[in-house]
Amino acid sequence: MRGLVVLLISKAAGPSKAELSFQHNMVSGIYSSQRSLAEITELIHTAFLVHRGIVNIGELKSCDGPLKDMQFGNKMAVLSGDFLLANACTSLAQLQNTKNCLTDDIGISTWKEQVFLSHSALLAKSCQAAMELAKHSSEIQDMAFRYGKHMSMSHKLHSDLQPFVKESSSDAMAFSLNCAPAVLHQEFLGRDAWIKQIREAQGKGNLMDYKKLQEAIKAGKGVTSAIDLCRCHGNRALAALESFPPSEARAALANIVHAVTRFS
Repeated sequence: MRGLVVLLISKAAGPSKAELSFQHNMVSGIYSSQRSLAEITELIHTAFLVHRGIVNIGELKSCDGPLKDMQFGNKMAVLSGDFLLANACTSLAQLQNTKNCLTDDIGISTWKEQVFLSHSALLAKSCQAAMELAKHSSEIQDMAFRYGKHMSMSHKLHSDLQPFVKESSSDAMAFSLNCAPAVLHQEFLGRDAWIKQIREAQGKGNLMDYKKLQEAIKAGKGVTSAIDLCRCHGNRALAALESFPPSEARAALANIVHAVTRFS
């Protein structure tokens, strides 16, 4: 999806008004350097997913498989992810634009900052870099950055909300205790009360009763607040698109936002 968004926003912006020596490299409204950037963006995200697949050896059980296989798998995940990142860095250097930095050097102190660094920064910076490669104005670059950031934030919120908005079943979906609904639930409830709810949901062997915890979160304001926040970021992404001329590419980018902010 990330590579697709970079291509779509490149096409939506169209050719730059600046005199470019590589105008002839444009195919279907997209410069070759922008296509390369889309591939690099997808490569970096894939490396992130590979690294995230590392298993916590300390939490393994005998039924999970041989320990030596898991240890070997962890080593392969680290090496494979590093290999992908190394190729991505080489490809970035070949773009010959040192400003195409795909991460922001800011601290992780809040949930939004953490989500931005782990999910949104890559797409936001890639959208911005695609505009810079085509020599678009700083205003268009900023609007592309805003679209990538807010669309990606909406996408993450939509993903976090799935265990709470999908039709109920006998078995509750497992979810992260740091997902948006849980974080907002804690904010309204208070830290101490939230810790108490978590302990009450823990059974024998510290196994989490996600069904019980899910019901507690749904009874509070966390879910509705997360939905509102998702739509807020979606509206900001749509507002950023207004700076681009009407086109099928812009409509497709808007449809992506509509898809991740719909909960009916």
